[in-house]
Amino acid sequence: MSNKTTSQGISQFRWVICGMLFLATLVNYMDRQVLSLTYTDFIAVDFHWDDNDYGTITAVFSIFYAFISLFAGKFIDIMGTKKGYIWAIVLWSLAACLHAGCGWLTVACNGLDGMEALRATEKASQIGLLGLTLSVWFFIACRCFLAAGEAGNFPAAIKVTAEYFPKKDRAFATSIFNAGASVGALLAPLTIPQLANAFGWEMAFIIIGAIGFVWAGLWLVFYSRPQDSKFVNQAELEYINQDETLETPETPETLETLETSETLETSETTKSFSILDCFRYRQTWAFIMGKFLTDGVWWFLLFWAPAYFKELGHPASTFSGQMLLFVLYLIVTVVSICGGYAPKYFVEKRGMHPYAGRMRAMLLFATLPIFALVAQPLAGVSVWWPAIIIGLAGAGHQAWSANLYSTIGDMFPRRAIATITGIGTMFGGLASFGINKGAGKFFTFAENNDFSFFGTEGKPGAYMVVFCYCAIAYLLAWCIIRVLVPKYKPIED
Repeated sequence: MSNKTTSQGISQFRWVICGMLFLATLVNYMDRQVLSLTYTDFIAVDFHWDDNDYGTITAVFSIFYAFISLFAGKFIDIMGTKKGYIWAIVLWSLAACLHAGCGWLTVACNGLDGMEALRATEKASQIGLLGLTLSVWFFIACRCFLAAGEAGNFPAAIKVTAEYFPKKDRAFATSIFNAGASVGALLAPLTIPQLANAFGWEMAFIIIGAIGFVWAGLWLVFYSRPQDSKFVNQAELEYINQDETLETPETPETLETLETSETLETSETTKSFSILDCFRYRQTWAFIMGKFLTDGVWWFLLFWAPAYFKELGHPASTFSGQMLLFVLYLIVTVVSICGGYAPKYFVEKRGMHPYAGRMRAMLLFATLPIFALVAQPLAGVSVWWPAIIIGLAGAGHQAWSANLYSTIGDMFPRRAIATITGIGTMFGGLASFGINKGAGKFFTFAENNDFSFFGTEGKPGAYMVVFCYCAIAYLLAWCIIRVLVPKYKPIED
């Protein structure tokens, strides 16, 4: 065990690390949101995009994110959380800034004098490969680079959480850093449209993207593994490692064995599970199905909420549109953080096993998205009803996601955590590709054809269809997870 001298009380550096994970996730989601918040009022005007163009870009982002996630987790396991995280955030921050050059490249490649000339050009004259305009291709390229970096965020964050927190605290810690997604989405409508209005949409990408470079510098200075950190005292290290201590009697022989296993388990050079090996376990497939059936819901809400409120007469460039998005993500943030505490309550107050408590909590969260069924019908009463209901659905997802991620640390060795996270994220990305591309084509079709669903006409009817899927996805996923892993069964390879 560590020979660090115990200082008075227990240090709390694990929460500083959790705060840094929160900030990284916040930056991650703000970088994603710049496009959705500048699409309808700025970029679509400049480049003559329609919903199908936007759907194509978000879908390609999702599919590339899915593909790269399969390897991002493995990359983090090999590189370690310190180096791997820095590589990830520097790459996605650079990619975010590069979006600003898409306008200049489009103008140059079309032989035009400037953006004013581009706005005056008919879209048909810009059509290129596969029926897409050059501007769409440039944005797709930037989104692919963005996806390559952002795919490393969650595998690294989940691995760090398993390093710094015991099992009973992991869902709560995960809910805190995962709330960075909600807070990022909360801050985005309050800052990005204003930046775009004041300095142009290009500077919005550059300013938000540059924040990640600052975070990378802080991570380089403050992060190291708990047993190597000068900020973690002996008492905190023992608290972090309490699961190993509880499961192993403290005799001289077992303490020596425990010390050896801890060194091997936390070593960045320990051989990880191969990607193919991971697919042999039912626990992997439980995580995969939990991600595949539900991630598309969150990505749909994230990418399409601004466009949805514009359909209701409140675009993101207006104060009312910004307030609707603010309220939506405020609900997501507050409820999801509280939701992360639920497993801790079930374990400490009700005496349940961590896995049983986590499954009980996930069932509760799976019921929140059911309210999405009435989001579109109540839009005719007040636009605030969809904001509140979609906020509750998003909160359900984030609380669900925090606990789903924590099941990896419960059942897999630390050396495999990032790899498993990447595999599940890949399948979540595949589902996100389907829902975003499908939504874009569906909305364009519904707008231009005589479409109705449950008495709702046109594009609102198409939104109603998607909301129906959002409502049932989590309960379906919970049932499948329960069948695959009915009780706690850790992987001991």
